[in-house]
Amino acid sequence: MFIIDNYALAVLFCFITMICWGSWANTQKLASQKWPFQLFYWDYTFGILLITLFFAFTFGSVGDFGRSFLHDLEQAKMSNLTSAFIGGIIFNFANLLLVIAIEIAGMAIAFPIGIGIALVLGVFTNYIAQPEGDPLILIVGVILVAIAILIDGIAYKKILQKTNENPLKGILFSVSAGIAMGFFYKYVAASMATDFIIPEAGKLTPYSALVIFSLGIIISSFLFNTINMYRPFSGEKVSFSDYFTMGNTKLHLIGILGGVIWGIGMSFNIIASDQAGPAIAYGLGQGATLVAAIWGVFIWKEFKDLPSKSFWLIPFMFVLFVLGIALIIAAKLI
Repeated sequence: MFIIDNYALAVLFCFITMICWGSWANTQKLASQKWPFQLFYWDYTFGILLITLFFAFTFGSVGDFGRSFLHDLEQAKMSNLTSAFIGGIIFNFANLLLVIAIEIAGMAIAFPIGIGIALVLGVFTNYIAQPEGDPLILIVGVILVAIAILIDGIAYKKILQKTNENPLKGILFSVSAGIAMGFFYKYVAASMATDFIIPEAGKLTPYSALVIFSLGIIISSFLFNTINMYRPFSGEKVSFSDYFTMGNTKLHLIGILGGVIWGIGMSFNIIASDQAGPAIAYGLGQGATLVAAIWGVFIWKEFKDLPSKSFWLIPFMFVLFVLGIALIIAAKLI
């Protein structure tokens, strides 16, 4: 199977993850203009499964290192399959909360708050499970990201004060998504071998772990997204029949594209975790908060109602995010 054999390439893969994870929600913004985000979400989950299966049967089944995808599944212990599957369930719960938050508050709010919190929690939980990198530098980087999150929340509050809306609902969903999102990655990492070249017996290689993770997402959607369809926290109630009658080929493809983009990011991040370590790989990937904020601010104009005297908060937030991410990278170099 294809593996990464140096830290520099691992960082590059993590930057691709950052771009993918920070950009997939643009497809939700596009699709939700014409149909409910709950129905978009089904196509999104299908896209994740499709891309992980594609990687499993291509990059995960060729080369001289590791085990091929099907052989890896045959020898895997049930405990490791379960761990990757649980990771998918936790991610799906968190991601649905994030999708609702995006629908309520927009990308520039939901991502920095939700994914920023996930970054902080994820770095610590993954570092405890598998410590790699200088802990002091890692902590300082995470603190800078945390301050950037607080600044984003302050900016959002100022926007809603101007429009007389209650900021609590959007922030609440963003925070809840971030807390849940901070714990999914460690279950996927725990299911995998620590050496991708000669993986331990019973453990999963990254490609098979990703497929099982994706199955966890789709299967749990029949609970989580069904509740969201019939008892929505935002938007109108929809049914399964609406999926077939309201959508068209273009809308379905937009949703699948969103899942493919996110799935590429997740796959590259998991592959990079061998060289970067789970804590650093996850932390860099969740730098997606910066990418999403850029989309939200400059493309979707989600801060257009921010009072001019408070606009300094936006560049200050970006600077802190960049410094925090730079320190997370440096944690393994110093």
